[in-house]
Amino acid sequence: MINIDEYQSIHEITSHFDYNIPYNTYPCSIPLDFESVPLHWHEDVEFIYIKKGKGLLVIDGKEQAVSAGDIALIIPGLVHGIYQYRDESMEYENIIFDGKMFSSATDDFYDQFLLPFFDNTVFVPRIFRQGVTGYESIRRYLDANDNISRHREGAWGLAIKGNLYLLLFDLVTLYEMPASADSIRRIDRLKPVIKYVENNYGSHIAIADMADLAGFSESHFMRFFKESFGVSFVTYLNDYRLSMAARLLLSTEDNVLNIAQLVGFENLSHFNRSFKRKYGKTPREYR
Repeated sequence: MINIDEYQSIHEITSHFDYNIPYNTYPCSIPLDFESVPLHWHEDVEFIYIKKGKGLLVIDGKEQAVSAGDIALIIPGLVHGIYQYRDESMEYENIIFDGKMFSSATDDFYDQFLLPFFDNTVFVPRIFRQGVTGYESIRRYLDANDNISRHREGAWGLAIKGNLYLLLFDLVTLYEMPASADSIRRIDRLKPVIKYVENNYGSHIAIADMADLAGFSESHFMRFFKESFGVSFVTYLNDYRLSMAARLLLSTEDNVLNIAQLVGFENLSHFNRSFKRKYGKTPREYR
């Protein structure tokens, strides 16, 4: 299971890898392991492979329901989050690898074909499911790597890397349409705000400061944020704080008042009401 602390930094710098290859798989469950994975981004490539049940993904501000067999492709820099869908549970694999392992000073295939893919300048579907071009290829190679990872015999890293090469070859061959530059720029303007919330959610956060960080007036910032992510900045901030509170309730012995203050709520009654509205239980019942 992935360590929950590895999701604490919005621009993740924690190494996900062991052995001698930058590739790893983490089995996860929502809501068993945690209620949600708040919006974040990182420099690694990630596949979110749904194994059982249903869930909800938010990728670059677009919300999509996913179910068993679906595979989300998260390329470096994409802002994304994972959430419970209604009262359903979801088991999934986080498959994470460093795209730079394909870079080599002796050939130009990485710069010519893979770098545009990893830089989000080529349009590729965010969710692959039955009927989406390339789905069968992705599923075949990820399943093969799952089997290899379980046994890790001999030069298993070569087989992992070989399957990833074949998977990426198929995707690069199938998808060559340039991505929308406007969509990329829109999310990039808000990445510093999301990173700031991730690192400072326990402190007072003023809308005026976030607007300055994004380079907008307050009114433009509020409108721009809601258009980009589908919720207001205030709703996002409170939801993020409540997600962190839920994790602290399960992973620490701190009392409810301390946890409320740690995640940025100054009023305990407001925290209790907000928590119950989100989770259907009081903080003590949830614990």
